[in-house]
Amino acid sequence: MISAVAIALLAIQVPDSSAALSARVEIVRTEYGVPHILAQDLRAMGYGLGYVQSEDFGLRVAGGLVNGRGTSARHPESETHTPDIDADFVSREGHARAAETWHRLDQNTRDVYEGFAQGVNQYILLHPEEFPDWMKPDFTGIDAHARDIQLWSRGDAARFVRNLTEAAESGEDADAAAEAAALDAAEAEAFALDGSNAWAFSAERTESGNAILLRNPHLNWGIDAPLNTRLLGTRYYEAHVRVPGVIEFYGDFRIGGAFGIIGGFNRHLGWATTNNYPTYSQVYALARHPDLPDHAVLDNAPVALEARTTTIDVLRDDGSLGAESRTQLWTPHGPVIHQDDDHIYILKDPRDGEWRRGEQFLRMMMASSLEEWLDIMRMRAHSSSNFTYADAAGNAVHYYNARLPLLPHEMTGDTAAFASSASDMWSELVPWESLPLYINPPGGYVQQANDTPDFTNLNVTLDRDTVAANLPEPRLRLRSQLSLDLVHTEDPAGDLLSLEAVVERKHSPRMLMAERVLDDLVSLAEETGGFDDAVRVLNAWDRTAAAESRGGVLFKLWADEYFDAPDDEARWAVEWDFERPTETPAGIAEPDAALEALSAAQTTMSQAGFALDVPWGEVHRMRLGGVDDPISGCEPGLGCFRTLSYGEAEDGKFYANRGDAWVFFVEFGEVPRAYTILSYGQSARPDSPHFDDQAALFAESGVKSISWTDADIERTMIRRYRPGVR
Repeated sequence: MISAVAIALLAIQVPDSSAALSARVEIVRTEYGVPHILAQDLRAMGYGLGYVQSEDFGLRVAGGLVNGRGTSARHPESETHTPDIDADFVSREGHARAAETWHRLDQNTRDVYEGFAQGVNQYILLHPEEFPDWMKPDFTGIDAHARDIQLWSRGDAARFVRNLTEAAESGEDADAAAEAAALDAAEAEAFALDGSNAWAFSAERTESGNAILLRNPHLNWGIDAPLNTRLLGTRYYEAHVRVPGVIEFYGDFRIGGAFGIIGGFNRHLGWATTNNYPTYSQVYALARHPDLPDHAVLDNAPVALEARTTTIDVLRDDGSLGAESRTQLWTPHGPVIHQDDDHIYILKDPRDGEWRRGEQFLRMMMASSLEEWLDIMRMRAHSSSNFTYADAAGNAVHYYNARLPLLPHEMTGDTAAFASSASDMWSELVPWESLPLYINPPGGYVQQANDTPDFTNLNVTLDRDTVAANLPEPRLRLRSQLSLDLVHTEDPAGDLLSLEAVVERKHSPRMLMAERVLDDLVSLAEETGGFDDAVRVLNAWDRTAAAESRGGVLFKLWADEYFDAPDDEARWAVEWDFERPTETPAGIAEPDAALEALSAAQTTMSQAGFALDVPWGEVHRMRLGGVDDPISGCEPGLGCFRTLSYGEAEDGKFYANRGDAWVFFVEFGEVPRAYTILSYGQSARPDSPHFDDQAALFAESGVKSISWTDADIERTMIRRYRPGVR
C-alpha cells in the first residue's frame, strides 16, 4: 500500500526552472516600496511573492519555512536563530498533515505554494551571504502549505490540566500548570492590546453611492524583537498581485507564507478580519477500563489508546545530530491530555487537522460577487475571525466566522463533560446558518472591534435565540463603543460619507474612558483640595490622545493606577449594562483609591521631569529609523479607536510599538480607490529606504494613495525588474 506521504510526493509536479518562472513574472516597485506582481500564471505569481518577501524580510521568510518543517533544533543557536524543541514537535505534526493532504488541494493552490517556495529558494541561491551556512534552498510547496495547517490547541489542553490539578506540585501536572499560566499571561496581554477594527458602509451611507470598507488591524510590531523570533512572522506585507484573466488582488500577505490573506480587495469586493474569541475545544472525561490498561470505555466497549511517537533532530553540544522523541496518546476522538485513577481526558478540537485555509483564501481573492464569496465562506477552513465585507454592488456585510462544534450538552467551560457514549460528544459543526450574518442592516453600516456580534449595528440587535448557543457571552468594551459612536452617528449636517471622511473618523483621537470618568475625578479632587494644578490641567484638557493635547499623560497615568487592580470592573460606579450598552460603564466607585491614584500620577510625572500639562506627543513618540515624531493614539483599554501601545525608552518617553499596523480604506467604484498606511514600513532591513519612509506619515495620521491601474503604477514606479535575475 502506498502511504499518504508517498501519494503527496507523487502528486508534486516537476517544478519549472527559476529562469522559466522569472521570465513569466515582472515586479514593479512603486512609492514606499510596494510590490506589484504581474505574472502569467499562479505559479509565477507565487514565485514573485516569495522573492519580494525575501527581498524585504530575508532570513525571516526562510526561517518561517524552517520552523514550519519542525527542524529548528537541527541547527545551531545564533543571533539570528533560536532552536525551539517544543515548537518543532508541534510543527512536525503540522508538516505531516501538509504532506498527507497535499494531493487534495486544488491545482491553483498547489501552484501558488510551489511558486512561493521556489521564489524563496532562488533568493537564497542569489544571496547566500545573508543566510547561515546551514540554510539550503530546498523548500517545497508542502513546506509552504504547512504554514496554513491548523492543529489542536495545546494551550486549551494545558489550561484544562492546570484547572483540574489546581496546585499540583510535581511531575507532569506542575509542568502543565506552569505552561498554562504562561499561556494565560501571554494571551491576556494580546487580548487586551491586540485585535482589529473594521467598518463597512453600504451605498446608502456614502456620498458617491459606492460602498466603503476600512481595515484597521492591531498587533505587536516586533520592532523590539530579535531577527529570529516567531513573532515577526505575524507582520503584514502589502502587495498587489495580478494574473490577467485569473486574479487581481491588493492585500496583506503575512510574512513567510503564500497566503494569510486576512484583509484586502479586488475590483469587485473586499474584506477585513477582526479577532473573535469563541470556545472551540471541548474536553471529555472517559471512564478508565477496569481491567485493560491504556484503555477507556465508550459505548460499553473498550477503546485502546494509540501511542503516536514523534522524533525530531536535535543538535548536540559536540556538533553531532541526535534524536529526541515524544509520545502522545490518542483515541479515535482526539488526543489524551490527562489521566487519573478513574478517567482518561481527551480534547476534541474542531480546528485539528484543517488543511484548506490557503485554498479558501485564494478562492476568496478570486470571488466576484457577494453570493460567490458567501458560498466560499461555507468552507470554514479559516477557523475564526469576524469578516467585515463591502463590494462594488454597494453591499455592507458582517459575518461571524467560527468552526464551532455542535455540542449535544451544555457548555462546560474549563471543565470536562463526561462521555459514556460517542453520542455524548460533538461530531459536527454548528450549522453555517446559525452563525450571525448581517447584510445591509438599517443605517448602512456594520462595525467590529473584537467584541461579540450583538452590537454590530445598533439598529439591529442580535437575537440570541436564532444563533448558535455556544457563542461567547455579550460584551461591548470602550473601543467598540467609540467605534459605534463614530459610525452610527450621522454627520450633524446630514452629509453622506466620503472616503476621506472615513479616513478622518478612523483617526479620531478621542479617549472614551476620560469622557466617562473625568468629571467625577475632577469633582473629587476639587472637593478634597490639594490638587489645584491637576484640576486646572484636567479641566482644560480636551479628553483626547491627540499629539498636541495637554492633560492626557496625567490622565493615563491616573487610569493605570486606579484600574490596575484585581477588581477593576468594580471600580466603575456603573458597570457595563447590556440594556445600556453604549452608555456604560461610567463613574468612579472608589473615591479614596481614585485620589490616591491621582497623587501617584502627579508624583510619577514629577520624577520623570514632565510638567502636568505636557503635550501628549511630547511624551508619546513614533520612533523608527530616523523618525522621532509626536504621535496621537492610546491603548484600547482607555477607549481609543486610534489604537497604539507603547514601550518605555531610556529617556523616559514612550515609543509606539503595538497597535495600528497595515490600515486600508477602499471605495468600490468602477475601479477601487484606496488609501493605505503600513506603520513599520515595507521592509525590515534598516538600510532599506522603505524601512521608515511611512513612519512620519503614520505619526501624523496620514495615508498614502494606492496604485491600482497600469497608469497609476507607471506614474509611481521606482523600479521594474524580473525577480530572481541577478
